[in-house]
Amino acid sequence: MLFRRLIGAGIVASATMLCCATNAAADPPNCSAGDLAGVMSGVNAGMATYLFTHPEVNDFFTGLKGKDRDQMRAETVAYLDANPRVRDELAGVRQPAADFRERCDAAMPDGLMG
Repeated sequence: MLFRRLIGAGIVASATMLCCATNAAADPPNCSAGDLAGVMSGVNAGMATYLFTHPEVNDFFTGLKGKDRDQMRAETVAYLDANPRVRDELAGVRQPAADFRERCDAAMPDGLMG
């Protein structure tokens, strides 16, 4: 009886490892959840640095607090259209996230900041 259980457990473990190895092999390299967390950490740090070194931009985004999502989106679009340099700089800060999304075919929601 113990032998049958060991054989059964071995078959299940082997099938699980084969399934997971196949799924992992299908993903492009550097597209794991850990990779995404690393990319987003860098983007978030870059965004914080940008906002702290551009107080007028920081003030604008801080002023969106308490508004509904549609208002925030409309005001952000209008602000970035009126300030193309800021729009382009923010896009540069967020570029690693866009690159990850493209390379890994990952669906990530677009943020309000570009």
